Amino acid sequence: MSKVYYKSEDEIEQVRKSADVLSQLLGEVAKVIKPGITTLSLDKLAYDFIHDNGGTPAFLNYHGFPYSLCISVNDQIVHGFPSEYVIKDGDLVSVDGGVNLNGFISDSAYTFGVGEISAEAQQLLDVTKESLNRGVAQAVAGKRVGDISSAIQEYVAPYNYGIVKELVGHGVGFHLHEKPEVPNYGKRGSGPKLEQGLVICIEPMINAGKAGVKFWDDGWTVSTVDGKLSAHFEQMVAIRKGEPDVLLTFEHVEKVLNKK
Repeated sequence: MSKVYYKSEDEIEQVRKSADVLSQLLGEVAKVIKPGITTLSLDKLAYDFIHDNGGTPAFLNYHGFPYSLCISVNDQIVHGFPSEYVIKDGDLVSVDGGVNLNGFISDSAYTFGVGEISAEAQQLLDVTKESLNRGVAQAVAGKRVGDISSAIQEYVAPYNYGIVKELVGHGVGFHLHEKPEVPNYGKRGSGPKLEQGLVICIEPMINAGKAGVKFWDDGWTVSTVDGKLSAHFEQMVAIRKGEPDVLLTFEHVEKVLNKK
């Protein structure tokens, strides 16, 4: 992870353009994701869509990662490989992508419930997504990273879910991973101060069971230690005074899902 980079207004707008391509891509994924398709087909869609919109996949060849998307199914938390796995009714599918548009990097994730999912799975999705909203609400100038972290932790705590500690949010924009790290647990008023010009990814990764993780031999995939479900949502926020500036929204995804 590189150092902290503060962005000018013009640079933030360039990051926003990159984020808009990624937001649209997640909407395209929402249109096609269903039982019977492979996760590899989603990766091809992403590669083509990003190139068609003038960008390159930020994940492809990043430290040797061989795909455009990380696709993590059910008990996989993050960094799963797209494959010939056929998506099934009831699956939770986390789609995590990045776009490099003219040198400006965006990064976002959305976990889809495919077909008819269990009430337990739906609650996990709802809680994880709302914890992201709670964290984003704290992402304003003058606050600290710990204010984001504690907002997520405090919302999730009553559900007795496991909050992943080994993986965290981060700065973004010039590089895929910049400082500061943004954990999903912590104390209010602690950590680095949030200052105008910072762009961060907030990304709660929440397990239905234990918080522990298992690292796979492929060097990338991370799954729950007990085989229970996990959910992951990620948005990008530019730090400003007064209120958060969400650079990457889920509007394209939700427009599609609301019609399904």
